[in-house]
Amino acid sequence: MFDALSGKLTGILDRLKRRGALSESDVTEALREVRIALLEADVALPVVKDFIARVRERAVGEAVLKSVTPGQQVIKIVHDALVEMLGPAAPGLNLAVSPPVVVLMLGLQGSGKTTTAGKIALRLKERDRKRVLLASLDTRRPAAMEQLATLADRAGVISLPIVAGQPPVEIARRALDEARRGGFDALVLDTAGRLAIDETLMAEVAEVAAVARPHEKLLVVDAMTGQDAVTVAKAFHEKVGVTGIVMTRMDGDARGGAALSMRAITGAPIRLIGVGEKLDALEDFHPDRVAGRILGMGDVVSLVEKAAATIEAEEAEKLAAKIQKGAFDLEDFRRQLAQISKMGSLQGLLGLLPGGGKLKAQMAEAKLDDRVIKRQIAIIDSMTKAERRRPDIIKASRKKRIAAGSGTKVEDVNRLLKQFDDMTAMMKRMQKMGQKGLLRQGLGALLPGGMSFPGGGRRPF
Repeated sequence: MFDALSGKLTGILDRLKRRGALSESDVTEALREVRIALLEADVALPVVKDFIARVRERAVGEAVLKSVTPGQQVIKIVHDALVEMLGPAAPGLNLAVSPPVVVLMLGLQGSGKTTTAGKIALRLKERDRKRVLLASLDTRRPAAMEQLATLADRAGVISLPIVAGQPPVEIARRALDEARRGGFDALVLDTAGRLAIDETLMAEVAEVAAVARPHEKLLVVDAMTGQDAVTVAKAFHEKVGVTGIVMTRMDGDARGGAALSMRAITGAPIRLIGVGEKLDALEDFHPDRVAGRILGMGDVVSLVEKAAATIEAEEAEKLAAKIQKGAFDLEDFRRQLAQISKMGSLQGLLGLLPGGGKLKAQMAEAKLDDRVIKRQIAIIDSMTKAERRRPDIIKASRKKRIAAGSGTKVEDVNRLLKQFDDMTAMMKRMQKMGQKGLLRQGLGALLPGGMSFPGGGRRPF
């Protein structure tokens, strides 16, 4: 998400940053390019106009144009304006009410509403330790109720039993009664969607909302739908009042304008974002972090959080001890590859690093993707235990056998062994330099000139 917009904005702002001094005409020209980039990214025209006006007002002042680093000042102003456009950071869900907390899911058909209901149920159960009841009010789409029941099983929560022929409003009443009598902490109601906004849909949603009196009315919007998403958000907000927005497919390659327009158009905050198909692929929305990603500043905080959530502390401690002893082998290397794989796609992880856009472009040019890690794991899995512990015994005949067993080529095996040798050499240098030496010389001192990038490309930095 935002790759195209990020590339254009960072290019425009980098040119400003390289200039020693800025004139008002320089800023005006740059903002004209920013305006075009935002419109091409599907940001709503009123939102773009307001954004440009806000940035211009702050950027053309004497304090900015005559400062020592005017380009950096303008970038900060653009960053702050992006954060304001995306809205203040909002808590995931408001749970500070008497149970059961009622969450009403709204949205068009195909927006990912039912899957998001399952994700929210899992989140409430695991993160907030809530007892959750899921109920489908979608009596129109074939197998919609069965789909939600399946998701409830996968999430480990209870789903309301299906009663054939019961209308949505009656299901809502039954679900609310069951949630109260059953001592549930939260009730998630999944409403029916349509292929487009219509009066029947809106009337049904309004009636359900009047009966259920939800504490949260979450509009689920597919980030891939562009300007249409803004129209949908406006219609739902005017009819039932939206308390928050969930953006799905934020891991896709859409232009991202819908996400940038939502807060300004509806006034409702973006609460959560869907970043994959798995039930746990739901994250809090952080405007400042998203603004940093768009401007190529990365999002190191999210990267650290991902690592903390996926990397097992015990494994990390064992690895650290082995590195100190110089006993790092291919079995350890495989564990590290598996941990990286758990954290998400390589493209997604690079997007969290400052300047990650350039690395992603180089990865694409070198034709590197997530299959690289899977291929490397397959190669190591095709080795014997002795080979993993003593890679130096892997000669020509063994390489042929390993390649055949992993469905790869001998060159792939050679590449993996070269990368392992480079990592081992880097760890030895770390031991010799110690912490003070590392701080003094920086990370660059650890990397040998010929170190390969995973998959065989040259080092992309």
